[in-house]
This record gives sequence, structure tokens and C-alpha cells, in this order.
Amino acid sequence: MFIYPFVGCIFVETKTLEIMTTQTESIKVKANQSLRTFTIRKYINEKLFVKYRTIELNQDEFDREEMNTENDWKQFLKSDNYYKV
Repeated sequence: MFIYPFVGCIFVETKTLEIMTTQTESIKVKANQSLRTFTIRKYINEKLFVKYRTIELNQDEFDREEMNTENDWKQFLKSDNYYKV
């Protein structure tokens, strides 16, 4: 911090230090067999950030999506086959 005295005024110059933090992101998915939908929960730093639900899928689509990995679900969220809950 620097202080500059002038006639009747003091100007203060401050510097801001930004701290970079690493955030942990994860996705958890739960299947609803009877409705053939999936609920996708996205967590940041182990806290629920957002929850999505897929539109109702036909049986073949549902069976295929059951094998998805976390990366597959991240790619799925780039589509428009879900809505925010």
C-alpha cells in the first residue's frame, strides 16, 4: 500500500492478490426404470450444484444410456434431451 499526501487529500493505492482455487466437479446419475428417465446431479466441491432429468427415453435408448460413463454424461449434457429440475 502506498500513501500519497497532497494538499488536503490522501490517495491510497492498493493491490489486489487473486488466489486460484481448484474446484472438483463430479456427476452422479440415478436411473428411474419405470419412467425410463435418468436424474443427473452435478456436484462442485462435493456440493450439489444443479440437477437435470432426461426426457423419457424409449427402451433401446434407456438400455444404451445405462452404460454411460461420467464423460458420456458430460457429453450428453451438451444435447437438448434433458431439462433442469
